[in-house]
Amino acid sequence: MIRPTHEFPELSALTRHPLMLMQHEEMPDPLNPRRILFLDTETTGLGGGAGTVAFEIGIGRMTSEGFAVTQYVMRDYPEERFMLEKVREQILESDLICTFNGKTFDIPLLRTRFLMNRINPDCLDLPHIDLLPIARRIYKLRLSQCRLSRIETEVLGIPRTGDLPGSEAPDRFFRFLKTGEFALLDDVLTHNEQDVASMLLLLSHLCAQYAQPEQISFQEDLFSMGAALEKEHHASESRRVFRLVPAGKLHSSSQLRLAASHRRDGQIEHARQIYLDMISRKEGGVEPYIALAKYYEHVECNLPQALEMTRKALFLLAEPSLMDPATVQETRNALQYRYDRLQKRLTRKGI
Repeated sequence: MIRPTHEFPELSALTRHPLMLMQHEEMPDPLNPRRILFLDTETTGLGGGAGTVAFEIGIGRMTSEGFAVTQYVMRDYPEERFMLEKVREQILESDLICTFNGKTFDIPLLRTRFLMNRINPDCLDLPHIDLLPIARRIYKLRLSQCRLSRIETEVLGIPRTGDLPGSEAPDRFFRFLKTGEFALLDDVLTHNEQDVASMLLLLSHLCAQYAQPEQISFQEDLFSMGAALEKEHHASESRRVFRLVPAGKLHSSSQLRLAASHRRDGQIEHARQIYLDMISRKEGGVEPYIALAKYYEHVECNLPQALEMTRKALFLLAEPSLMDPATVQETRNALQYRYDRLQKRLTRKGI
């Protein structure tokens, strides 16, 4: 089956740079989108293990005609080796594998089946983009659950209708083995083909969002992307994204992480200004006051100003609206200790 390229509107965003931002793994250079292999399996069980077999394997790749999906089905267990050999040929013609939960499920399963059929599994050692952990990092805060079907609906805007749940695929295959009625697998193949196509849609969409975070509509996704970039040590890119988070429930958290990023890179004045701006907006609770108290004491050696910031933090912490029973006493104790220590230092200096 071939889908025309116009069904993948963000395909032009599929380049090496955003892929390198998504995960800490070397990508092919140069990157040829036609040599990305999209892979999804339908199996006899969802728990893995030596007894689980992939009875159908869907392979997708870009071609000059569009996105081609080839599906390999074993009609009985003796055909497994032939099916795996065909899949291996496809993988050997690729530079990169893309899956959804493939690092945890599909690839370990195929590696086991290759070995049990005495087929060299080294083809599976290609660079691998697993879209599930990437999607979780960006969308979990907003969606809670990141099943592919939910991402299709809430992120890609293409809800499925009449889809066969993947959990029913094993039963369809076992019934097919008993009856020989291939039509029992029609819904399984349709489900698998949509999964493979959705991987390309999701990958290109993620690339577009990483390349132009200004186009992201949801503050949860922006904040999550900033945190993901920060975790992958892309400091300048993470700061760019944190600056884009609009006013709302996540703005203060973004500003605090933005300031902390500047501090780690030695850009202390940038961080100081962010904290001052937060205070002027009455944002962030006591955190900017605490950060500025440390700044004035250890960077500027301005003890009166450090004491004043600590005093304001203690005053703010006393407001009932900011009380958090789990942490407030610990924070108050630390602030009171800092306040007393600064007062003693000032007294010794005669200030």
